Amino acid sequence: MTVAERTTLAIQGGDPVRKTPLPSGLHGIMEVGQEEIDAVTDVLRRQAIFRYLRPDEESYCGRLEQAYCEFTGKRFACAVTGGTSALISALVGLGISTGDEVIVPAYTYIATPAAVLTVGGIPVIAEVDDTLTLDPADLERKITPLTRCIVPVHMRGLPAQMDAIMDVARRHNLLVLEDCAQANGGEYHGKRLGGIGDVGIFSFQHYKIITSGEGGMVVTDDSNIYHRARYRHDSAVRFFNDEGGPEPFAGENARMCELRGAVGLTQFGRLAGILERTRAVKRRIVAGISGTPGIEIQRVADPEGDCGITVIVYLPDAGAARSFARALSAEGIGNGTIYNQGFPDRHIYKHWDYVINKWTSDRTGYPWAPQYYKGSVEYSPDMCPNTLDYLGRAVAISISQAFTDRDADDIIEGIRKVAYALR
Repeated sequence: MTVAERTTLAIQGGDPVRKTPLPSGLHGIMEVGQEEIDAVTDVLRRQAIFRYLRPDEESYCGRLEQAYCEFTGKRFACAVTGGTSALISALVGLGISTGDEVIVPAYTYIATPAAVLTVGGIPVIAEVDDTLTLDPADLERKITPLTRCIVPVHMRGLPAQMDAIMDVARRHNLLVLEDCAQANGGEYHGKRLGGIGDVGIFSFQHYKIITSGEGGMVVTDDSNIYHRARYRHDSAVRFFNDEGGPEPFAGENARMCELRGAVGLTQFGRLAGILERTRAVKRRIVAGISGTPGIEIQRVADPEGDCGITVIVYLPDAGAARSFARALSAEGIGNGTIYNQGFPDRHIYKHWDYVINKWTSDRTGYPWAPQYYKGSVEYSPDMCPNTLDYLGRAVAISISQAFTDRDADDIIEGIRKVAYALR
């Protein structure tokens, strides 16, 4: 054992591993600088904030769309106002509508099931496994004759188990929508996330890996999906930019404006550098804590494709996780438990109140009422016990691109010190 592994914990009166906090800040926001300022200033000087006042090759939004086509290998991309509007547009693009069941993981932001409800679909909640992404076995158990689509979510920068998920989808003739809101730039066995399923979506919201403040993207290879998504995101898109396509229908205004496009395109240029550093830091930490007794490192479906923005370890039970988290915090290593029955985290299905209770703004009960939905899906706070078990036993450390090797080594020392002391 090292000296740290034998010394008294800070929570018990010993010296902490660190006396200064780890670097903090959001990945994209930390990188905002003169380039973003210059891009926004350029838009204002042009007096062309509206997307369609310039051709795509001169539009920031148009260039961002082209960047994501090249990035994901998809033929089509549509820039929208946010990750939620990207989900809604993508679902409409896929033809999901009234009464269709869509399988979503029990651990994802509430926007995922909300988007399903917005288009009249019914979210079916499936367990996550030790990857904290969709469990392929439970996914298959949740399929019914009404199932139309699967939404794997690449949570906390980690790729979902796409080989197994795509196998289930093909065997049951189901559509796949990849939710990459938290995993921009991630990969799965050499394939860019968002480029594997029928359609992929990204978010550029303030808290994401890169940001435009608010914003999102839909990508697909299918011309029909693309045009349907475009119609949904803009009620008059064929008036502004007629690319042909199927017969149009009513949509809404979820266009990205040039101000957001300018920030988003600039931030896109920073993505590779952010992930290069976060991945290096995570590899160093994982190597340093491997084999530590009393903890289990989160399984990653493809470690090389992981964005590297979070390190998660499991403890034997929820009580042990809370004790571990408190002791690690006292050592100066910022961290948090994921599910502790305290803060109602809207990433955990148990706290999706309007889904669990089938609340709706529609006076007819849409989409839950029997005249719309012919299935029998029911919800309860304890319906996904495996998910709550994994989340309850998890302790997470967020990784910044500002972390130095010394910061990574302090995290390693803190985890090992606490693990040895509490085992």
